[in-house]
Amino acid sequence: MSKSRFFINWNYPTAMRVGPGRVRELPQLCREMGMATPMLVTDPGLVALPMVQAVVENCLVAGVPLTVFSDIKGNPTGNNVSDGVAVFKAHGCDGVIAFGGGSALDAGKAIALMVGQTHPIWEFEDVGDNYLKVNTHGMMPVIAVPTTAGTGSEVGRSSVITDENAKLKKIIFHPRMLPEIVLLDPELTIGLPAPITAATGMDALSHNLEAFCATHFHPMAEGIALEAMRLINIYLPRAVADGNDLEARMQMLVASSMGATAFQRGLGAMHALAHPLGALYDKHHGLLNAILMPYVLSANRSAIEEPMSRLSRYLALPTAGFAGVLDWVLFLRRDFGIPHTLAEIGIGEEDADQIAQMAAVDPSAPSNPLSFDADSYRGIFLNACRGNL
Repeated sequence: MSKSRFFINWNYPTAMRVGPGRVRELPQLCREMGMATPMLVTDPGLVALPMVQAVVENCLVAGVPLTVFSDIKGNPTGNNVSDGVAVFKAHGCDGVIAFGGGSALDAGKAIALMVGQTHPIWEFEDVGDNYLKVNTHGMMPVIAVPTTAGTGSEVGRSSVITDENAKLKKIIFHPRMLPEIVLLDPELTIGLPAPITAATGMDALSHNLEAFCATHFHPMAEGIALEAMRLINIYLPRAVADGNDLEARMQMLVASSMGATAFQRGLGAMHALAHPLGALYDKHHGLLNAILMPYVLSANRSAIEEPMSRLSRYLALPTAGFAGVLDWVLFLRRDFGIPHTLAEIGIGEEDADQIAQMAAVDPSAPSNPLSFDADSYRGIFLNACRGNL
């Protein structure tokens, strides 16, 4: 593979520095953004790894000392954000480098938002015009550096944060939460274990698949989602099979960013169910979406026959139409060793009513192709527990 092929600058949807090894440009980018003492937000699993240590040392040698904050959960909480804000202020930081998977990216963006606010974070939930309450002058600049190809949070204008008291995942939103610079460096994803590669890759697929089927008018997002699924079809199996496949890693980072760009069109019932399940059971978001995917597709079938027909043709699947797409999804899950049911990851049926009620009012629900009430969500959830397609 020629590295130069993937060495390019993008400015859509934000400034993007794309290519192997470009993380070494981080000190220069900090200076360009006026960051002299940034805080690097990462997760506990990454903080002790050589890649983070190398970033810290590279920045220090270049005269950009970093404060490292890693006290965040896999599903980051409001308390994680508050703790990060306290560390930011205590060390006199002036910007955020969000470095890691979706949890670190979401936490980093939320910390950068909350540093200069007087309202509690929950008042900025993506409901109505809550974002107008934000003191934009208090927001800090963000550089986002994803180390997994899944959430696409690096190009998102929101963070998913768990309200532990309410046991709810809430979407915190402001247009300026979009990071000003994104570094897509596939070398940072080399060596990611196959199960995590698969779960995060299926998360990227869920974003693109739901965006492609969503109800909002946004042809550009629809086209982006379609092409991203073609990339995932080709490169996710390669990335899972060979974690050192740099081309596959690069293309999956791109497909992940495309998914988060595309879901400006909307998401749907996969995420409406995955959000409460993540809040109640603290399970991996991508894995939840992967398990839920065929059950939600089947529930939506009457409304998505046409887009599934287009998708099957674009991917040149062996079987055309909805059946071909469903077979493809099921094949990917089997090939990657993803469980077929929620029961296999320890989620039982006892909370079915609560989960259904939470899903019906989740912010992702309105753009689902069909309007599901709580009874419908209860049925989908039970099918996903029992393996009924």
